[in-house]
Amino acid sequence: MKQIKPLGNDFKSVNAPQGVPTPSGAAASNSAAAGAAMDRKIVPQRNPLKRIALLLVGLSLLALLGYWLFTGPSGKALSVTTDRIAISTVKSGIFEDFIPIRGRVTPAKTVYLDAVEGGRVERILVEDGASLKAGDLIVELSNASLQLSVLGNEASVAEQLNNMRSIELSLEQNRLEHKRNLVDIRYQIKLLSRQVSREQALVKTGAVSQSAFDDTHDTLDWYKSRLALTLESQQSDARMQEEQLVFLKDTTKRLEGNLAISRKNLDNMNVKAPVDGTLSGFNVEVGQSIGRGERLGQIDTPNDYKVTAFIDEFYLGRVDIGQQASYDNYAMVVSKIYPQVQNGQFEVDFKFTQAQPADIRRGQTIQTKLTLGDASEALLIPNGAFYQDTGGNWIFVVTQDGNQAIRRTVRLGRRNSRFIEVIEGLDVGEKVVTSPYTSYQDMALLKLN
Repeated sequence: MKQIKPLGNDFKSVNAPQGVPTPSGAAASNSAAAGAAMDRKIVPQRNPLKRIALLLVGLSLLALLGYWLFTGPSGKALSVTTDRIAISTVKSGIFEDFIPIRGRVTPAKTVYLDAVEGGRVERILVEDGASLKAGDLIVELSNASLQLSVLGNEASVAEQLNNMRSIELSLEQNRLEHKRNLVDIRYQIKLLSRQVSREQALVKTGAVSQSAFDDTHDTLDWYKSRLALTLESQQSDARMQEEQLVFLKDTTKRLEGNLAISRKNLDNMNVKAPVDGTLSGFNVEVGQSIGRGERLGQIDTPNDYKVTAFIDEFYLGRVDIGQQASYDNYAMVVSKIYPQVQNGQFEVDFKFTQAQPADIRRGQTIQTKLTLGDASEALLIPNGAFYQDTGGNWIFVVTQDGNQAIRRTVRLGRRNSRFIEVIEGLDVGEKVVTSPYTSYQDMALLKLN
């Protein structure tokens, strides 16, 4: 077995170059101390200007990053070709506060013809579209049951009126009877008074007995008591009679009124024109059965029209009675506003304030202009379909280089058929996208190419 020898001092000379004696012992220690005395620490020199420059560059980058984060577009972006959108310029001009309205010409006044009593059409005297005068006969109806009913009512009313007349006659006879009784009683009192005076003188002479005188005196007292009682009865009867006469007169008036109504219902079988005008909507045939209250037609006032229009509910708070409107230089005003809102619109009636156009006809559709306010100077953008998509709360603004359109919050005011008033958020000369935003509502940036 081979023995391994320790290296000893030979370990120290392993890395020594050949031909160079390796120090040993004290000589080696002195040599190390001398080498340590010759080494010194090198301190790197610092350049403050370079450090400041690097710090400034870093701060600039952070500032640019923050500006981009806070002011740059965020959200989704979409590439759009410019020939698919409408780009308009913000400009200053005069804003005319009006809205165009499509109205329909209707008669200013309409009177409806309804059958008061139903019946069978016997005769037609006019045709639809005829010009009528008040009282002109239009159609004749017949109703046998109504005629019999009217005749029965007339007989019943006549009988009751006869009863009323009989009661009045009886009351009058009772009044006359009272007067006749009073006349007789007063006459007897006069006779008996004179007889008592004569017998009173004759009793003293003995020509008349005392008993005969007393009988005459008692008879006089009885007639006087009877006179007082008759007068009281006459007053009571007169009061009762007066009340009964008032009641009978009122009852008679009501009965006569009922009789007049029955006769009028019979007269209503002949339908007549209530006012002057043009007959329209009249479409009945001979032999046709008409029910009670059924609409026969209507009479429109001739050459007197109004305009009826439907306006978007957006303008409900800005339309009021008396506001001015116009049609081909003919002045109109708002005469009536209907409160019901249907399908996002409310109805308004306009009337002509002076002359009416001679060439308009019932049912014709005309273009009118409703003035909502005075004209004023304002920032304007063209009225476009974008308003319906944004509600006027934001808009896409084209950058100066024309490569992008950035979403921006704005505040828009009044609008007419041509322009929208800009209150804040835009400046003169800026370009905006005014075409529909149907496909861009979720976008924050449009890339234009």
